[in-house]
Amino acid sequence: MRTSAALANASLITFSAILTVVFAMAVSLLLYFAQGLNRTEMEQAQSLIEKSINGAEKSLHLTIKDYAFWGDAYKHLHRTVDFDWAYVRENFGPAQFDDFGFQGMFVLGPSDRTVYSVIEGKFKDISAAEWIGRPIGELVSDARAESKYEEVVTLITTLKGTPTLIAAAAITPGTDPTVEPDGRPSSVMMIVKILDPAKLDAIGENLGIKGLRIATDNDTTVPRVILHGDHNNVIQLQWSAVKPGRQLVIFVLPLIVLAGLTIFLMTWIILRRNTKDARALDENHELLRNSQAALAISESRFRDVAEASSDWIWETDIEGRVTYLSDRFETVTGLSKTQWLGIPIDNLVDLQHGTLLDWLRSNNRLCNTTTECSYTDVHLCKRIAKIAARNIDKQGFRGTATDVTEEIESRQRIEYLSKHDVLTGLPNRSQLREFLDSKFSTVLALNSPLAMLTIDLDRFKPVNDLLGHAAGDRVLNKIAARLKQCVRNEDIVARVGGDEFVMVISGKVEHSEVETICRRLIGLIEQAIVIDGQNIFVSASVGIAMAPRDASQAIELLRYSDIALYEAKTSGRGIWRFYDREMNDRIIERRRLESDLRYAINHSELRLQFQPRFRISDGKMMGAEALVRWEHPIRGLLTPEEFIPIAEETGLITALGDWVLHTACSQAIRWPEDLFVSVNVSSKEFQGGQLVERVKTALITSGLVAARLELEVTESVMLEDTDNALLLMRTLKSLGVRISMDDFGTGYSSLSYLRSFPFDGLKIDRSFVNRLSEDPVDLAIIKAVIGLGRALSLTVTAEGIETLEHLQLLDSVSCDEGQGYFLCRPMCASKFDDLLLSAKHVSR
Repeated sequence: MRTSAALANASLITFSAILTVVFAMAVSLLLYFAQGLNRTEMEQAQSLIEKSINGAEKSLHLTIKDYAFWGDAYKHLHRTVDFDWAYVRENFGPAQFDDFGFQGMFVLGPSDRTVYSVIEGKFKDISAAEWIGRPIGELVSDARAESKYEEVVTLITTLKGTPTLIAAAAITPGTDPTVEPDGRPSSVMMIVKILDPAKLDAIGENLGIKGLRIATDNDTTVPRVILHGDHNNVIQLQWSAVKPGRQLVIFVLPLIVLAGLTIFLMTWIILRRNTKDARALDENHELLRNSQAALAISESRFRDVAEASSDWIWETDIEGRVTYLSDRFETVTGLSKTQWLGIPIDNLVDLQHGTLLDWLRSNNRLCNTTTECSYTDVHLCKRIAKIAARNIDKQGFRGTATDVTEEIESRQRIEYLSKHDVLTGLPNRSQLREFLDSKFSTVLALNSPLAMLTIDLDRFKPVNDLLGHAAGDRVLNKIAARLKQCVRNEDIVARVGGDEFVMVISGKVEHSEVETICRRLIGLIEQAIVIDGQNIFVSASVGIAMAPRDASQAIELLRYSDIALYEAKTSGRGIWRFYDREMNDRIIERRRLESDLRYAINHSELRLQFQPRFRISDGKMMGAEALVRWEHPIRGLLTPEEFIPIAEETGLITALGDWVLHTACSQAIRWPEDLFVSVNVSSKEFQGGQLVERVKTALITSGLVAARLELEVTESVMLEDTDNALLLMRTLKSLGVRISMDDFGTGYSSLSYLRSFPFDGLKIDRSFVNRLSEDPVDLAIIKAVIGLGRALSLTVTAEGIETLEHLQLLDSVSCDEGQGYFLCRPMCASKFDDLLLSAKHVSR
């Protein structure tokens, strides 16, 4: 029997232990939460870095795909290496290093020999394998193999220890009908982008991560992200981690320690007092007897082994009746083991083929073997177990059962995700390709055609921008459900991009039937979608290609439906277009024009003309508008309407705009100081974010006073991003330049813009001036605009003055300035200089 002192001491020790555990748990929880904050911060950074690297790889994928599957590239880089076309005209040369930062660009001929190399924008006589420092035969073979599906090969590797992105693609004619394959193995185009320390640091800065760099040590306390490259190559990046949990620990931990010390001191004082009192009462203590037998220890050991060895253990007699079930049986299945003792095991589990007892008896099961079976748990849910068993001296069978339901469901889920879009549940691009391959696996006959509809949502981007991506995802789910209503079991609808879907209608479908389907699906898509009580409206454009009429291969059909979709987008939203050969010809022609325009900007094929602007009251020249022309070597002199849209779509508008700005300012510096020069600015230049610096550079380089430069903008600049446009205009005004609204009267909200934006003038569109002598309403409109301009202290300029009557009518309503063919036609810089020297003005 224990003494009173011992009992008292034990009670207080127990109390102290409990307090110790409580404080230890408090400290542990604090450290756990702090580590959780640090871990969450690190995981977010890891995710952002991985997405950024994957985005760079995807961008590389799209870029080389656009260059490799191009008829002109096939003619000038495969059939023969045209150095002038590739390097001098910068179709595959210095411009790609300047624009995209590709350090290495190679072309390998049909014999796998490097026939063209550009390193950091300079032509070099070096092989791709030598520069990369590794064999590239496998990469070249894979690129040629992927050309069957018009796909490319991209990979992440290291080049001299630096992470590097490599993309390779076979050069093919694409869909250019004017280029025939020559029968030789395809040449392979290869581009290399090295993620050097400067690029990695820039990626990190864009993500809000400091010190993104290549991992150089084994310090596990420094966060890192692991990129898996080719050939099991592991690339590790690390950065300077932000640890929000540290501040939490610094603030809370001292408080916990102070409280713990206070309570432990009080406990120690009480313990000493109780021990002294208890010793006075008790002097002898009885020892407790341990009566646990060795059998209990043995049973405990067996139970521990049984419960730890597998999910549950079972035994049966030779007839298959259950004789033993471990305790884990009840934990895993929820069933009572006593109810199953003596019951045939075949009543408990089912095999796909035969019974478990037959399987156990086959070959007497002298050694452990396994099979999968199913059983029903206490919730009547079907589960999967892996059975392992063997014969027990011909007296029965013994084995283990491991529940593998989650493992099998995970495999099934992975297989499902590999073929379905995670967001909408629709088939993805991979399953679409399998579906098309099965359709085109045999010779396509006229009695088994199909129609492919490529669907792209209109007005979807504002949903993401204004309501967030979560709302955008809900809209996509609604659209996917509506598209499913338009297909049969033998058809397929897949999501292949952000807001792009592909629908394949199998069987013989007439032209009119496809139009009925398009009309129905656009009608369904345009119905209101209610998100958080707000009505959202989107529409769709559809491109259609028919097999075998348009193509008899899946990759061609996909491309042709994309071409038809592009035509529908450019023709107006919410409509459909069927593919025809002329669409492809127009795209090929546009691509050639884009290539020629890139060459023209860098090789002095652009021309600048100047059209004077006169004060109507006395005919005095006030300035001139700079008008760009393109002297194409084959097509002749092209007007802006023929090439400015291409420049805007391809990103060449910045280089083109820079040339116009610098040329116009350099020319105007030679004019009299009271004359200004006016330059048109595209809305795409406003979106680029560098317009202010570009204007400032042009003024500094030329020496032109800012007040002598006028920038003309259209209303579309304000419509696309009002807040950004207002900020940008105010910054431009701070430089001292003038800003004028061009084509006034053709928009629908110009009055509000005149009041809010810092304009110096406005130009009345020529469509109003041309009808002055025919429609008195136009004269009234012009008179109202002039009154509005005068009220807002704006200079009003009339465009398109073609006759003396136009000039007289404008003078009668006190229009400030005018320009047009009647006053003076556009002229080259030398003729404009001659005009200034002769001091000729408008004579009325």
